[in-house]
Amino acid sequence: MENRVLLTQTFEVSRIIHGHWRLADWKLSNQELLKFIEQAIEIGITTFDHADIYGDYSCEKLFGKALHLNKEIRKNIQLITKCGIKLISNKFPDRKYKYYDYSYQHIIRSVDLSLKNFNTDYIDLLLLHRPSPFFNPMEVSKAVTQLIENGKVLHFGVSNFNPEQFEMLNSYLDYKLVTNQVEISPACLEHFENGNIDYFLKERIKPMAWSPLDRGQLLFPKTIKEKRIYKCLTEVANELNENSLDKVIYSWLLSHPATIVPVVGSGNISRLKRAVDSLNINMNTEQWLRIYVASTGVNLP
Repeated sequence: MENRVLLTQTFEVSRIIHGHWRLADWKLSNQELLKFIEQAIEIGITTFDHADIYGDYSCEKLFGKALHLNKEIRKNIQLITKCGIKLISNKFPDRKYKYYDYSYQHIIRSVDLSLKNFNTDYIDLLLLHRPSPFFNPMEVSKAVTQLIENGKVLHFGVSNFNPEQFEMLNSYLDYKLVTNQVEISPACLEHFENGNIDYFLKERIKPMAWSPLDRGQLLFPKTIKEKRIYKCLTEVANELNENSLDKVIYSWLLSHPATIVPVVGSGNISRLKRAVDSLNINMNTEQWLRIYVASTGVNLP
């Protein structure tokens, strides 16, 4: 399986994306983080996923400090970040409520701050973090057009949108959405059920999958559903002569025809290597569907 994915004719990301939601928890020095980034690149992971709010608004800056130690790395990687969620934080003492802001002003300010945090001139891919009940697509379109034409953002997408929300926003944009980052795992079939996977296939959109291990719960099952999936994963792993269930889970995502791109959020390089190694697993259709059925708990009709 190829280790690169073309989201457009000219924009390519690595087949496995490294997620930095918990970067602040890894407690790495700038030099240690730089080494980690370099190791990820060496095994073929060149795309790094962020959001302005990660680590209470700290992770982008931590990553930027590491990049500053070796400025040559920037041209070899793709940076993803997100905007739109406003969290309650000591860094914003006047903010009393969590809410979503997709105004022109906020999107522009968020990108400018992300650029400063990353010590870079451009973001490869900007995502709107979540859909909002209060959403003005004309404001978003105005901001996106300016950011892309100014070279601050190269590509634009969304996260956690359903097909109708994706199509609605796309209808207002001159620069079309290139992806949708959603939660997909053997434990989370929401986007098979809400029509998103079929929509991705129809529109040739390659989705990104956050929390592919269901926050680690699939490896340490507690609920009846998790234990049912775990049992099936173990059986399939034995058939594939694999001793790592995480590799089987990544293979389940990678083998789907929608070209799902997992976002792996581990601070352990050996776990990233296992994710990359899962590209070499050949899971068949029967095994794939057994895992799916184990999740639903209902046999196929």
